[in-house]
Amino acid sequence: MPIQHAIWKVGDKPTLLTTSRLAREQQLEDMIVTDPRILSNEWMLIGRQERTSHGGCIDLLAIAPDGSLVLIELKRDRTPRETIAQALDYASWIEELTSEKIAQIYQRFSGGGNLDEAFHARFGVVLDEDALNQSHQVIIVAAELDPATERIVGYLNSHDIAINVVFFQVFQQGHDQLLSRAWLIDPQETQANVVATKSRGEKEPWNGEYYVSFGDMTARNWEDARQYGYISAGGGSWYSQTLKMLVPGDRVWVKIPKIGYVGVARVLETVRPITEFTVSTPSGERSALEVLKHASFYKPNADDPEKAEYFVRVKWLDSVPEPKAINEVGLFGNQNTVCQPTTPKWRHTVERLKTYFPNWDEPDGVFGRVVDRSDLALNRMPLRIYEK
Repeated sequence: MPIQHAIWKVGDKPTLLTTSRLAREQQLEDMIVTDPRILSNEWMLIGRQERTSHGGCIDLLAIAPDGSLVLIELKRDRTPRETIAQALDYASWIEELTSEKIAQIYQRFSGGGNLDEAFHARFGVVLDEDALNQSHQVIIVAAELDPATERIVGYLNSHDIAINVVFFQVFQQGHDQLLSRAWLIDPQETQANVVATKSRGEKEPWNGEYYVSFGDMTARNWEDARQYGYISAGGGSWYSQTLKMLVPGDRVWVKIPKIGYVGVARVLETVRPITEFTVSTPSGERSALEVLKHASFYKPNADDPEKAEYFVRVKWLDSVPEPKAINEVGLFGNQNTVCQPTTPKWRHTVERLKTYFPNWDEPDGVFGRVVDRSDLALNRMPLRIYEK
């Protein structure tokens, strides 16, 4: 059934706020442009009212930290069929945009700005031209959500089409208007479909193996992850929310962006925030906030659900130090922290990695292994072997 919102003023006698409407339809779009956080903390707007070669006009266009594009269409007074059909038509145009055309769109939107510079300033990383527009998602912005829209969007999303609805409701409190927001589908699910919905290249059934990006080495330490058995992400919900995809028993192949693959592991626990994550030390179990090398970096946001660092405990089956990372032409890479790739390139990547990480399917009798291959070359014992 359609999403419905209600807000009560807190007090001894709760007061239900009455629903209202914005003075004009354009107001919501103007508000989003002024403060894009109304939609998401993790996107950067790059275009508005952009004309397509099909004769249409896109309401808003944004970019995500992995270089994927976000098409944003306001439902206004159109029927669900008209809105979604139009959005999918626009998506077919976006799919073919080159990096040059995307840069030109941003120049028009920003009044001559440079997309590379703006992307780096917003996300703190260099925009990878090879990753730009390799996938996209469609977001419908609706003031009201009807059953038909819900059914159509739910059907498309269940078939790996990255589409979602942001539902807004306006409430009146005296002379002020309040705006509430709700997603039709968990953004994590849509984000996962973004990776599956590749704009270019072949698709095949997911092979059951998870890809993990252990990113931003200024904010996390790989040797800590090896020693204490975890993967982590944080700094924003876009980075951390895909950790929720992992459940005990899943196998993950871990890559440090721009460096290479460094390990394969089995998931032991579901995700938890740093305030609840402990590690085993010679002196017993201790909070990660007391032990990890970047603990001081995590502390300021530890109690912020959006920006906190989140952890998934794993059992390392095989791993190498960062200088020994596996990096060769043709291996899969992605900025999402966790994803389920459906490209032949991912199958090839896993097959290749199995030759580099021979203990990838180690029997349960061995709890975990951390191997320094330079030691093996000298016929010395591995650094650490933990037995059950």
